[in-house]
Amino acid sequence: MKFFIAQLATETNTFAPAPTGLGGFEEYGIFHGDASRRAPEGTGSFMRFLRERVEADGHTVVESLCTLAQPAGRTVRAVYEALRDEILADLRAAGPVDAVQLLLHGAMAADGYDDCEGDLTARIREIVGPAVRIGLELDLHCHFTERMRRSADVIIAFKEYPHIDTEPRALELYRLLCEAAAGRVRPVTEMFDCRMVGLWHTTREPMQGFVARMQQVEREPGVLSVSLGHGFPWGDVPEAGAKLWVVTDGDADLARRWAERLGREFWALREQIAPSTLGIDAALDQVQTLAGRGPVVIGDIADNPGGGAPGDSTFILRRLIERGVGNAVLGAIWDLGAVQICKDAGVGAQLDLRVGGKCGPASGQPVDLRVTVRAVVENHTQSALSSRERLGTCVWAEADIGAGANLHLLLSSIRTQTYGTDAFTGIGITLEDKALVVVKSTQHFHAQFAPLARAVLYVTTPGTLDLDFAHLPYRLRSLDYWPRVADPHAGAA
Repeated sequence: MKFFIAQLATETNTFAPAPTGLGGFEEYGIFHGDASRRAPEGTGSFMRFLRERVEADGHTVVESLCTLAQPAGRTVRAVYEALRDEILADLRAAGPVDAVQLLLHGAMAADGYDDCEGDLTARIREIVGPAVRIGLELDLHCHFTERMRRSADVIIAFKEYPHIDTEPRALELYRLLCEAAAGRVRPVTEMFDCRMVGLWHTTREPMQGFVARMQQVEREPGVLSVSLGHGFPWGDVPEAGAKLWVVTDGDADLARRWAERLGREFWALREQIAPSTLGIDAALDQVQTLAGRGPVVIGDIADNPGGGAPGDSTFILRRLIERGVGNAVLGAIWDLGAVQICKDAGVGAQLDLRVGGKCGPASGQPVDLRVTVRAVVENHTQSALSSRERLGTCVWAEADIGAGANLHLLLSSIRTQTYGTDAFTGIGITLEDKALVVVKSTQHFHAQFAPLARAVLYVTTPGTLDLDFAHLPYRLRSLDYWPRVADPHAGAA
């Protein structure tokens, strides 16, 4: 069989002030059919994984575009259309194919397009016709749309948050596409709208148990796959929100029954599954009481670049200074100017540095510090789930905040959330001997930081990612959702 594969991914925060332009994709690389060879450990890691799997089974691979961008505002229309059209042109040039497998995000929106994934998939269907099997692998924070469902044969979302199961889900999708292309299964999909908006970690109960429940149902006769799309709360598009869908072998009624049953089981957990968050001072009070081996790790969840935030807010940094909290690490702070100044000054230089607070009200005010430049690393990278992600030129700056208290700051030139401990250790900052580590991430940090942490705390600030889900200023999506409405299903029924 001949497989056509491609990757086009970004998560759109429609409330973010800055659009996603061509430069956002160029930072991570735009590869034209060669990502699996040119960037096998970075942007092309998924393409390499999938190519190796398909070719190991004796099938042919046609590799198309591979690119991604850090979340920000809507993608510039011309940029999306150019990237989309390259995939379509490659598909036409590939000639007849048996299957199309795409890694998309599921929450990408552009100027004039609320559902980029649905638009792309529908155009692919027009090219290949009804007989060719199309499969989509989506991020767990996707917006599952009717256009996607009509256009694709199989859609599978990650089950885990943090997303540690990208490759297992790719294999699941690949095997189903092989079975469908060979005529051994006939996938049909039905969806249940949970009518919920929120943020749900699968690293704790009861979400851990619900993931296991979905996997249990996948072993039921006739059931091929079960996915829960959590939705992206900061994406204001018409079909946003948490949705559960089930793929069965030719049995739409079975898919519908399981989708509703599981969807209502998830709905019943709504009061139990929200993450426990703290204000800055409440978290720092806990840090003082949690004496022991290893640092307390704080997720600065409102300033997560992985959700479209700028990554330069200073709310926690300022409070650390005001309270004299030392032996602490904070990063990565996106600050091009500060990085350049430190780089020009050189390692060992002592200087007055203005840090963060550059991008707007959600970034807070800049903080002025006397720092020593401890390290400068060009082309710094960090481990990021199943690949490596670029941080660009990075600086380790140490600040003396008085009374013998020191802060260690990681400054980066590429805006990205903190995934791996090597974001710090790779530039020389040790972690095990620190009292506190603050990471600009909502949850993906958990996979690597939790094992070394005395405790993991999630802190809210006035940053970009507002967790007051009942009052987000939606204009396009329906306002009939929980927690804005106590029981949106009552009206639906």
